[in-house]
Amino acid sequence: MKAKVNLEDVIEAITLSMREVKYYYSKKTGAIFMITDYELMEAEGDPDINKFPEWQQENIKAAIDILSTFDYIKLPEDYEIDDYEIMESFCYSIEDNNLRNIMCKAIQGRGAFSRFKDKIYQYDIADEWYDYQDQKYREIAIEWCEKHEIEYVDNKH
Repeated sequence: MKAKVNLEDVIEAITLSMREVKYYYSKKTGAIFMITDYELMEAEGDPDINKFPEWQQENIKAAIDILSTFDYIKLPEDYEIDDYEIMESFCYSIEDNNLRNIMCKAIQGRGAFSRFKDKIYQYDIADEWYDYQDQKYREIAIEWCEKHEIEYVDNKH
């Protein structure tokens, strides 16, 4: 029986992704592991697991497994997800022409993300933005699962 992944876990990994942290899906168990670059680096040698704190030992073991088997698939990293494109798409989805123009102008040039955030609160559309963003991350997660032929459980739908 093929392991299934919880779609919410994939979404969470995608949204929390950052430069020094990688997320990996285990084909054997369906679990997602958060592994730091440091843990991957330590796993490249032949590390003494006992030299690591107890809380980190499982991650070191997983990192060793990640580097030495084909049993893991890396989830999308932060640089692979175009947050600006999502933000821009949201702006163009706004039905009110005046507000759409204001929001599209706000995301032009340097400081686009902070201006955008200010405007969504100023115009009381933050809830709509976060719902939109959540839906886009959900679509990315589903697309990733389908690309890698991973069955998923979607408890929200």
